[in-house]
This record gives sequence, structure tokens and C-alpha cells, in this order.
Amino acid sequence: MNDASNTRPAIEFRNVAYKVNGDKGRELLHDLNLEVQRGETLVLLGRSGSGKTTTLKLINRLLTPSSGEIVVETRPTNDWDVIRLRRMIGYVIQEIGLFPHFTVEQNIGLVPKIEKWRPDRIGARVEELLELVGLNPEIASRYPRELSGGQRQRVGVARALAADPPILLMDEPFGALDLITRAELQREFLGLQKRLGKTVVFVTHDLREALLLGTRIALMDAGRLVTVQTPKEFLDSNDPLAAAYKEAFGTDLKINC
Repeated sequence: MNDASNTRPAIEFRNVAYKVNGDKGRELLHDLNLEVQRGETLVLLGRSGSGKTTTLKLINRLLTPSSGEIVVETRPTNDWDVIRLRRMIGYVIQEIGLFPHFTVEQNIGLVPKIEKWRPDRIGARVEELLELVGLNPEIASRYPRELSGGQRQRVGVARALAADPPILLMDEPFGALDLITRAELQREFLGLQKRLGKTVVFVTHDLREALLLGTRIALMDAGRLVTVQTPKEFLDSNDPLAAAYKEAFGTDLKINC
């Protein structure tokens, strides 16, 4: 990628709308214009039904916009081969989605194997990633059912990073975990992001999580983008919906410094 393209946003939404069941269906996303800068963690914050997950799925073409255009790495998503597009985007979801009949090593190494990496290179990458996400490489031979929820989620993150994609999509990845494990994984994610500098789009309904993890927060409501602000700007904001979030989550809100 040349120097000019490196100055462009990693992801751009240009007047994007999405309707269920085609043009005559209910519109879940309205006229979205949004840029995700390279190396940032953009948090999509909103209640259920606000359009967060729909927005996320449009990036890797799990959904197709009804109108408008999405640009990933300077190319409209419709111009990408969908397989190539998805292989350059890591995807982490709350349910984790590990293959139960695959070992940890097989789960993490799936995309590199599809990409025809040498077995020794895959093995080295699996070991490297397990250490990176705070897991003992000895669990590589275990199956998902033999792991705790926190361990499975860490494996899910490692799998998303396996082929070193420049972009990560994370859909409430820590939402189903207990509070202590969730806090641990949030801290580990911050450390990973400082080391790796990926472009991350992170979905959550939790304002505390958004303030902790986000470079910027894109607040959504009823399929519309309300505002995009840094965590500090969000805390100082007089926007009515932002104020409602702050009131709901209390007065002791903090940002990551």
C-alpha cells in the first residue's frame, strides 16, 4: 500500500443505509457517514436495536448495504473478493464460535492453514499467539469444552489475529463473562492494542467499557449515528443521549489515560 493510501481512513461509510428484506423492508440503518482511522479503536455504543451489529457486519460483507458505499482499505467492499476481504479482517464475537471438534491449535491455525502456511510456521504462530493472549501454550491440544469461558474468549481473540489481519471487528466480545474475567480481558486488550496497533471496531452497550477501550466513541440510536467523540469529549458532552448514558452509569466514570 502506498504512502497516499496510508493517510486514508481504514474504513469509510458513505451515506449507507440497510433495510431488512430489500427496498421495501424496515430500515435498520439510516444514512450512515463514518470514518475509522488506521490504528484506532472505534467503539460503537448503543442500546439493543441501535444498529451497532448491523454496522459491524456491513464491513466484512456479512450484510450488504441497501444504498451507499463502504470502503475498506481504499476499495469499495463490492470491489473486493469477499473471501480475501474477510481474511484480512479478524472477527471476534460474544459467543466465540470456536469449532468444538477442533483443538485449540486447530482453531487458531485454521486461516493460516487455508492460506497454505507450512505446518511448522502454523505451530510457531499458535504458540506465539497463545502467549500473546495470556494462555499457556500447553493448552494447544485441548478442546473448547475443556476450557473456561475466559480461556475460550482468549482463544477466539488469538484465532482472529492468526493471519495478522490489519482490521479487527469485535462484537461485545466480553459481554458474557463474569465481571472479574471481563475486567482482566479488557486490560489485556488494551495491552494488545498498544503492541499491535490494529484498526479495531468494537461493539458494546456498556459505557464504562467504551470509555476504557475506545479511541473514539460513535454513539448510535435507532439506526442513526448521533455523535462521534473522544472519551473525554463524551464525558464533557451536553448531547441529551450522551447525558442519559452518563446518568445511567453513574458519576464515577473514567477514561483510560
